[in-house]
Amino acid sequence: MSGAAALRSSTRMLYAGLLALSLSLGVTGLAFYGLIGFDGAKLDTGLLSDPYFHSVVGFSIKQAALSALLAVLLAWPVARALHYSPGLWGRRGFLSLCVLCFVMPTLILITGLVALLGRQGLISPWLGPDWNLYGLPGILIAHLYLNLPFAVRVQLLQLQHIPDNSWKLAAQLKLGAWQRLRLIEWPALRAGMLQLFGFIFVLCFNSFAVVLALGGGPRATTLEVAIYQSLKYDFNIPEALTLAWTQLLIAGGLFLLLSRLGGSDWLGVDSSRQRWVPRPGALMTPLHRLVYGLATLALLLPLLALLPAVLQVDLAHFDWLAIARPALITLVIAALAGSGALLLAYAMLLPLRHARARQRSTLALLFDWFSVHALVAPAMVVSVGLYILLLPRLDLEAWGMLWVILLNLVLIVPYAVQQLRPRLLQFDRQYHRLARSLKLTPLAQLRIEWPYMRRACVTSFALMLLLAMGDVAIFSIFGSSDWTTLPWLIYGYAGTYRMAEASVASLLLLLICALLVWLFQYFEKGRQDA
Repeated sequence: MSGAAALRSSTRMLYAGLLALSLSLGVTGLAFYGLIGFDGAKLDTGLLSDPYFHSVVGFSIKQAALSALLAVLLAWPVARALHYSPGLWGRRGFLSLCVLCFVMPTLILITGLVALLGRQGLISPWLGPDWNLYGLPGILIAHLYLNLPFAVRVQLLQLQHIPDNSWKLAAQLKLGAWQRLRLIEWPALRAGMLQLFGFIFVLCFNSFAVVLALGGGPRATTLEVAIYQSLKYDFNIPEALTLAWTQLLIAGGLFLLLSRLGGSDWLGVDSSRQRWVPRPGALMTPLHRLVYGLATLALLLPLLALLPAVLQVDLAHFDWLAIARPALITLVIAALAGSGALLLAYAMLLPLRHARARQRSTLALLFDWFSVHALVAPAMVVSVGLYILLLPRLDLEAWGMLWVILLNLVLIVPYAVQQLRPRLLQFDRQYHRLARSLKLTPLAQLRIEWPYMRRACVTSFALMLLLAMGDVAIFSIFGSSDWTTLPWLIYGYAGTYRMAEASVASLLLLLICALLVWLFQYFEKGRQDA
């Protein structure tokens, strides 16, 4: 291929990447255009002095702070048990269970918690007459369940990054357990504690399905749920706009602040290549086993609680079509959004790679931020902005599902970018000069890249499927009852106390998610071993 032709091909690829970035930025821009108050909708500034507004903001912050604090503190002993006792039975399975618990759709957990701790729950009779799952207790339990596994994996990685020499020096100096904790372990964890707390706070602050299902009333309402109620029940657009902007300013500001602190590859598969660690004392070994056992039980109980209700169902006469169709719709939406996100992420990384190859670091940083900018805006805020903008222009009953797919695609693209970026940049570092000297066409370069990127693409696609399958927030705004997804069907069953049907549907969704997590871990391990 001639030099001029190669230059033209490279320029076309760059333009394609810039177009992909523009598409992603355009969707977010349109959402903001709607939020600004297009077509006469204005902010309800009077709401800012309303006690209801103060109550919603205060409860949103309170539940998020308590959830994050409990997750970070309770994860610490579990991470220590996994680190200091690498021979624990089922350790690798427990870490896979952590991934499943964090990424599985929240409606599965909610159904399990209702079956376990609800009014007719399996262990509710032992919790006393005053026990009530709905309200702050239920929200905290659900958020703790979803985020504790994430905190465990992050803290375990931090412990594994402590250099061997530190432990060996501590052994030579005959430091006791308390001294090792104070001088070695705590300094290694301290730097990441605030960041971990902040990320879990943002996740819980943006929580929608958990609060919608377990909130139990106006006293336990967060901003996300208040936006949904303003739009769907009251059709009060000024109030929804005011709440959405408040949500964006708090959650977006916190995320931008935290993103400057960096991140961690918590999804990496545990390789069991444990290095030298001090042996726990005679008392600590059984304590580690006890903590590990309690944590395993806590993660398994809500999932196992689905089984009794399933066993009560006459499976031979069960209306399988009622859940088969929503399951198929969920898979199709997730597959379209996931594959689209993967292609868009690959294209969006082209300008970044182009800028880095020419050592234009400022431009590369700008392209990098553009590619993950959707993480800043919560799903409910983007959905509300677009809904307000499109309502007078489109028949959303007819076109709503298209927007469900498109919004899911845009909102999961940053996760695809984070999965593909390290591998593509590593490829460029090793082969960019060679590929450039050979003057390869874009198609020829893609053929060379594919074997290198295949496992990363498969793991990214599995993760995109998991994230898109759990969507409830976007569907609650744009969804249609004619195209109900499986998570929304579970919410409908649980809301009408049809727990048997909800449990069957949840178990089906759980099995699909478990299969995807296994696929993700299998290819991720292969990628790390490569």
